Amino acid sequence: MKYTYYGQSCFLLEADGKKFLFDPFITPNPKAAEIDTKAIEADYILVSHGHGDHVADLELLAKQTGALVITTPEVADWAGKQGITNIHPMNFGITKFDFGKVRMVWATHSSSMPDGSYGGNPAGFVLELEGKTVYFAGDTSLNADMKLLADLYTLDYAILPIGGNYTMDVDDALIATKYINCDRVIGVHYNTFPVIEIDTEESVAKFKRENKQLLLPAIGETIAL
Repeated sequence: MKYTYYGQSCFLLEADGKKFLFDPFITPNPKAAEIDTKAIEADYILVSHGHGDHVADLELLAKQTGALVITTPEVADWAGKQGITNIHPMNFGITKFDFGKVRMVWATHSSSMPDGSYGGNPAGFVLELEGKTVYFAGDTSLNADMKLLADLYTLDYAILPIGGNYTMDVDDALIATKYINCDRVIGVHYNTFPVIEIDTEESVAKFKRENKQLLLPAIGETIAL
């Protein structure tokens, strides 16, 4: 399995011969200026909620790739109004796709669309791919519902927001690893704006001191999971 980071909470998972793009926000992000969106391919696009820093490039990349957009009913409704036609709306729980199961899970955040319309409830996703189980938390604070994941899954990786202010910070993300019983974390939703800037070296060190791993790939970097 491969993970490519595109900045903020946008990343690509490649597994089982499929490409899964999450929360497409690239072109408005000056830190991702070197990313060539025209070169991005995807079979599926998963969207956690409706904020602009998660859907800014949804129309562009959904139409470019023809990917199936998997998201909440409210975001799906908005996407349809943007001319996107290949959409699968789902809600909390499990849905089966041709590649396997996706569980949509609760995230404690807010959600509205770029036009101000109602964005529904924010969410996260759990996917089982290539024999590994990956949890993408979306934008969320620390919450007790995360403890359920340790009962349901043996997680190999958790992709967690760590920037604070709008989501968990690094310290809360460390607590979350104990809730979900996962020691390998990929950090997202940090350093894009001044209010979510973090000390990356100290953040990695905090995880290491608790015998956990915090991976912070550079924008554009691909790593093997």
